[in-house]
Amino acid sequence: MPGSGQIRVVVAAMSLFAFSHAVMARQHAYQMSDSHFTLANGRIVGSTAGITIDRDGSSLWVFERCGGMNCVGSNAAPVLKFDASGKLVRSFGANLFVRPHGIHIDRDGNVWVTDGEGPDGKDPRRDGKGHQVFKFTQDGKLLLTLGKAGVAGTTSDTFNMPSAVLVAPNGDIFVGDGHGGNSNARVLKFSKDGAFIKTWGKRGKAPGDFEQPHALAMDSRGRLFVGDRGNNRIQIFDQNGTFLEEWKQFGNPSGVFIDRNDTLYVADHTSDETVNPGFKRGLRIGSAKDGKMTTFIPDTDAENFQEGVAADTKGTIYGSLTGGPALKGLALRTYTVAH
Repeated sequence: MPGSGQIRVVVAAMSLFAFSHAVMARQHAYQMSDSHFTLANGRIVGSTAGITIDRDGSSLWVFERCGGMNCVGSNAAPVLKFDASGKLVRSFGANLFVRPHGIHIDRDGNVWVTDGEGPDGKDPRRDGKGHQVFKFTQDGKLLLTLGKAGVAGTTSDTFNMPSAVLVAPNGDIFVGDGHGGNSNARVLKFSKDGAFIKTWGKRGKAPGDFEQPHALAMDSRGRLFVGDRGNNRIQIFDQNGTFLEEWKQFGNPSGVFIDRNDTLYVADHTSDETVNPGFKRGLRIGSAKDGKMTTFIPDTDAENFQEGVAADTKGTIYGSLTGGPALKGLALRTYTVAH
């Protein structure tokens, strides 16, 4: 991806892999770029779970961890917008977050983010922050906050490590609340003004249960896709929380993105023979309509793992890396079909 900073480009040919349920991936050639974005004063993009595409179909929004693995003690602005050429055009959110996680752009262009951690009883710089969901304008004006700052809870007005947020076409707000361990394992639904409507889910493996509701997406039919990462599956619900079906053919879903054509992109950065036997780390692409997987792009980097995924209207796929600069100074990865 062109833009500020140097890009290391390699050409990677798609390999043919067989997975469980007799799902096969087509063979494709992709051009892969590891993109090192240098920002002001030599700052680079940090560990990044949150990545998405703007309503214009081409601009890229990144919710990164202040050039490192979190934003504790940093004055950096972690909400970043890059134009189609890779130029940074907007940034905001300094000193607001502990550990940036999910990001979503609603139909009106508002920016929604989740702060996935809070106080730890050790570092006072974390106090009074975290476990919240925020709504901003694209200029960084705060419009709405859900949750209580620095309070981890199980009530209708608190979260514990919220991982993802999504806004339906009618304005209803969905939050994937939990990130494993002692955090929550549920989805909450709010009205467009932030009033609590309902919640569903508990820790477990049965349909409707969760173990890390790590990513949210919605298809053209209004079905809610939940990346249930700890259970190696995508669960699909209607907007009232009624379970519809589960898909395991897309691996371990850390990032889930559905484009305007109902193409489904899933980032899997944890699968191996221990975590999810029969699957490998990488990006899986298929149909949100019928669940057929068509493409697998293997992730061969042993240190930088692709946790988030998004795709623009031109077919460029973006993978966000949680290894970040602490390892190789790489924070974003792009894929385009090689011609």
